[in-house]
Amino acid sequence: MRLLQKKFSKYNTPQVAIENGLYAYYHRFESGQDTEVLLNGKKVLMFGSNSYLGLTNHPEIIKAAKAALDKYGTGASGSRLMNGNLDLHEKLESELARFVNKPSATVFSTGFQVNVGTIPSLVGRNDLIVIDDKSHASIIEGCRIAYAKALKFKHNNMESLEKILQKTDKTKTTLIVTDGIFSMEGDIVHLDKICNLADKYSASILVDDAHALGVIGEKGSGTASYFKVTEKTDLIMGTFSKSFASLGGFVAGDFETINFIKHNARSLLFSAGIPPASAATVLKALEIIKKEPERIHKLWENTKYAAKCLLQENFSIGKSITPIIPVFIGEDVKTYQYGTMLLKHGIYVNPVVHPGVEKGKAILRFSLMATHTKEQIEMAIEQLIKCRNIIEPNY
Repeated sequence: MRLLQKKFSKYNTPQVAIENGLYAYYHRFESGQDTEVLLNGKKVLMFGSNSYLGLTNHPEIIKAAKAALDKYGTGASGSRLMNGNLDLHEKLESELARFVNKPSATVFSTGFQVNVGTIPSLVGRNDLIVIDDKSHASIIEGCRIAYAKALKFKHNNMESLEKILQKTDKTKTTLIVTDGIFSMEGDIVHLDKICNLADKYSASILVDDAHALGVIGEKGSGTASYFKVTEKTDLIMGTFSKSFASLGGFVAGDFETINFIKHNARSLLFSAGIPPASAATVLKALEIIKKEPERIHKLWENTKYAAKCLLQENFSIGKSITPIIPVFIGEDVKTYQYGTMLLKHGIYVNPVVHPGVEKGKAILRFSLMATHTKEQIEMAIEQLIKCRNIIEPNY
């Protein structure tokens, strides 16, 4: 056995969890992501998806993806810088820029790659990155590989942020990076207040709108639109794997900055362009979001109803005000027990433990889709109550 294999030969955490019936990951789904999915031959209600608008099975989107396959084939076959740049990619960039009301945008192969490429390309050794301490892993990774120093401020705490900004050198670039909607907590960043601080201390702002696009803002155009601070928000990034029913990501901003990113972000330069079907999917999703505003309205009806029901049953959901509703359980093992038991009763949710959340603050990540019915929501919460009666009889 070589040293590499020997190093990991004793890693058996997943196997121990499987033996104890508590393994909660890599489930093998046998159908598309809808409100009801097929898992091991059994129909299960899905409350763990990021398909907020329920577009992954929309017939018009499937038709558009098939048409792109017929015209362009299955892949771009190279980086966009070299041979993999399609007219479809550039059309998508124009539509995305228009959607978030920015002059320019560029498309990456994944949302994760947007942050790990964009952040390091924008800041140098003498610059500073300031991030929320609940930032997504892709933001943290982007900071880790950047040459600039990175500091964290307390979650959504403007006093904490200002204390850091007060010490910054205004002659150097300071980049504030934050999620728009936080992927585990389900709360919304105080972007309006961050913009005021950025103006005061000559900082720039990058907002990760992965979970905000299609959810908040005018016609689902994100956090900056929601707070009416689009002009003050320098860069807006997003992913295609949530509301846009595809795979990929983008960043939008002024022409000069996007032009620089397009020619310097390594995760863009050295990755193949997204497949034509993926680009066509997002283009059609954008079209549907504009012409079917009732989807966003229904998403919020479901969100408010689910939150009300959970609170009535004395479940703790923290400060969530979005379709991401964390049900706080606390202990890791107990959280896995809930997830496993719920699944046996036909309800899929995501158990999330450290490092996804703070130690001792494990959650069931309960997420809503526009296509959920009221009856499905009620059924899920009914099963959650039954599980609590078994796992925590003295609750």
